[in-house]
Amino acid sequence: MPIVLRLDVMMARRKVRSNVLARAIGISETNLSLLKSGKVRGLRFATLDALCRYLDCAPADILEYVPDSPDVADAPEVRLAG
Repeated sequence: MPIVLRLDVMMARRKVRSNVLARAIGISETNLSLLKSGKVRGLRFATLDALCRYLDCAPADILEYVPDSPDVADAPEVRLAG
């Protein structure tokens, strides 16, 4: 997935512990851990808003776009008429 969560980096910069952040923004420590590890497929705007407010940052400080490298397995199949 080309969107990478850099939440762990921002938390380290702000010297915020996971349990404190989870409690402050109203999510479980388990869900925060999943966010930090990037093992989620979605993020609610309300959660992103709460993270940015608490960490005093912008969404771009937490989210990064890293395009996938082209992979032959993901390329569309091309058939030549002949």
